[in-house]
Amino acid sequence: MAEEKKHRAGFVNIVGNPNVGKSTLMNALVGERPSIVTSKAQTTRHRIMGIVNGDDYQIVYSDTPGILKPNYRLQQSMMNFVDEALGDADIILYVTDTVEKGDKNAEYIEKLSRIDCPVVLVINKIDISTQEKVMELMQWWKEQLPKAIIYPASAQEKFNLDNILDAIVSRLPVAPPWYDKDTFTDRNMRFFASEIIREKIFLNYSQEIPYSCQVEIEEFKEGKERYDIRAIIYVMRDSQKGIIIGKGGSSLKKVGTEARIDMEDFFQTKVFLSLYVKVDTDWRENKKELKRFGYEY
Repeated sequence: MAEEKKHRAGFVNIVGNPNVGKSTLMNALVGERPSIVTSKAQTTRHRIMGIVNGDDYQIVYSDTPGILKPNYRLQQSMMNFVDEALGDADIILYVTDTVEKGDKNAEYIEKLSRIDCPVVLVINKIDISTQEKVMELMQWWKEQLPKAIIYPASAQEKFNLDNILDAIVSRLPVAPPWYDKDTFTDRNMRFFASEIIREKIFLNYSQEIPYSCQVEIEEFKEGKERYDIRAIIYVMRDSQKGIIIGKGGSSLKKVGTEARIDMEDFFQTKVFLSLYVKVDTDWRENKKELKRFGYEY
């Protein structure tokens, strides 16, 4: 009689520089959409957990903010999440791509070379590169992190994800599941509502506006027919408030419409969304405010 497979479960933390496709990769691996995906840096401000369940395994993914040198307290809190991710993982999934310079933020590569847990290194965006360049990058990374297992991939085209999944599962600790098997994330619905709105702000506004905004869900009512959601967008200056609202409220209305459509798809029900804009000049530096928004503990 065949021996029964042992159940494996563990925490896989996704780390890398901004814009290498960490969120796109996690969303492709999870098969849902827990994480903001835009072309702007710093879109992922929190560690977001996505959970993948198989018959004999459970992977708990955390998508971390892109590595950067902090300029204000919010960014320092974001980098604290990255440091935590390096310290509490069963497996590190380090994502680079075919565009960035390999030695960017070299101190984190140094940290990776010293950690005890397995490192799966993904060279993303091979669909926009050449085979010769990809081979050169694989060799370079092999020299930097000789213990890592390296995979070229395209998260956008879903290329090589099966092999990455197999590599992760085979390296998970033997353990029972950490969460119920029907769970795909540890975040609540308010969190995803705020992230969807924040994504639309990133897509619709330029320069410093998205980085100066924070979204708070003030009210989230689940009805049989629809969800009623009231959200506040905090900005740092009156001039930013005017830009967010736009002429005759047109810009805010566009953000609200796009966010509502995505929410209805995500929550699978009708949504009535009310958006308001308030000025909070100090929220990125204020410890109390950052704690309220979930960036500090």
